[in-house]
Amino acid sequence: MKTNASEENYLETILMLGHCGKPVRSIDIVNELVYSKPSVSVAMKKLRTNGHIIMDTDGYITLTESGREIAQRMYERHLLISDWLIFLGVDREIAVRDACKMEHDMSEQSFMAIQKHISAWRQTM
Repeated sequence: MKTNASEENYLETILMLGHCGKPVRSIDIVNELVYSKPSVSVAMKKLRTNGHIIMDTDGYITLTESGREIAQRMYERHLLISDWLIFLGVDREIAVRDACKMEHDMSEQSFMAIQKHISAWRQTM
């Protein structure tokens, strides 16, 4: 199932918030992304409908297998691209912001080429 950048961003945020070891709720996403509660609520409903998250009766959000797969793919892209930009001399804050944009729009082929190039370069070090 095809997702858009907004959905990918929400899923990645849920994954990152979950890394802290605490259960994730919609309010945590509101606070992290600085979005309105209604916007996050609508997004969570869409993610539930698409089968990417499960929300229990207490409002705790869990990624499904498909949601986790998408979130991890975006997170991996984000880390690689931001680290690459920082290595190239881009200020960390700008690199992280730019990586957030690039991770969603870049084709799989381009990402794999960058990943392969970086892996080859690291082996020469």
